[in-house]
Amino acid sequence: MNTEKTAQVSNPDVRHEFVLLFDVTNGNPNGDPDAANSPRIDPQTLKGLVTDVAIKRKIRDYLQLAHQVPMFIQSKVALNELKEEKALKVQPPLSKEEKEGKKAIPRLRDDMAQGFYDIRMFGAVLATGEAGAKYNAGQVRGPMQVTFASSIDAVFPIDLTITRVAITRKEDALRKDTEMARKSILPYGLYRAHGFFNPLLGKAREEGGTGVTSGDLQLFWEALVNLFDLDRSASRGEMAVRGLYVFSHENALGKAPAHKLFKLVDIPALSTPEKPASPRSFEEYTVSRPPEGALAEFPGVTLTVLTEG
Repeated sequence: MNTEKTAQVSNPDVRHEFVLLFDVTNGNPNGDPDAANSPRIDPQTLKGLVTDVAIKRKIRDYLQLAHQVPMFIQSKVALNELKEEKALKVQPPLSKEEKEGKKAIPRLRDDMAQGFYDIRMFGAVLATGEAGAKYNAGQVRGPMQVTFASSIDAVFPIDLTITRVAITRKEDALRKDTEMARKSILPYGLYRAHGFFNPLLGKAREEGGTGVTSGDLQLFWEALVNLFDLDRSASRGEMAVRGLYVFSHENALGKAPAHKLFKLVDIPALSTPEKPASPRSFEEYTVSRPPEGALAEFPGVTLTVLTEG
C-alpha cells in the first residue's frame, strides 16, 4: 500500500469509517452450521451474509501469519490460561483480594489490551467463567467495530454432490468404491461491509482507552487489503477484496454522520423485481464514489481509497 495513504488513515486520534467490498466466485464465503454449512442468506431478501466474526477471524489469521501478532482469540491455548499468564506477570503483583475477588482488575485489563492486538482493537469479555473468576479482568470495549457484510444482489446457492475415491471403513470396501458428500457454493456474490473506529475508546491507557497506535491501524488496513491472500481454501472458492474506502475526520468527534458518508460509495444492485438478474462477475457492477481527498459536501472529512477494482 501507498505509505502516504496509510499515514492519512492511521491517525489514532481522529475518527474513521470505512466501506469494504469483497466478492466470491464458486465458493462459500461463510457457512451456516444451522443449515448444513450452506452459505448464509437473509431469508427475506435472499441476499448473502458474512458475519462480523468471520471477517475479524480473517484479520486475526492474516496478522498472525504475516507478522506473528499476538492474538487473544485463537485455538492453540485456552483463554483462561492466557489470562492467568498475564495475571502472574502484573507488577506490582496482584493481592489476594484481587485474585479472589469478583470485581474487575483494571491493571490486568490494561495489560491484556497492551499484550493482545485483538483486545486492543476489537475489545473482549475477559471474565471467562468459574476458572477465570480467580483473575477477573472485566470487559474491554474495542474502538474498531465491523458490521455483517451483505451482498449487493440476491445470491443463489448451488448444492453439489461430490465424490471421493476413498472408503472410510474397511468393511465398506466390499460394497462400494467411492463415498459421496454435498458441497454448497455461490456462483458469484459481491459483498459490502462497514466499519467504524472510535478514537475516544482507543486513546492512551492512562486516559482510559485501549492504547491503539498508528502502527495498529496500519496493520489493520494492511490486513483488510490482503484479507483473503493467506486464507485460501477449496470450500471458499475465489475470494478477493474489491474496494476499501476510508473516510477520515479532522477530529475525534467527527464532522459528519457515518451513514451519510457511506452513501457516497454507491454500488447499484443489478436485479430489480421488474428485471431479475444473477450477476456472475465484478465487472458487471459500477462503483461510484467521490474523488479522493477533501469532500466538498462534508468539510473536515477526507476519503482515502486503499484498494479498488
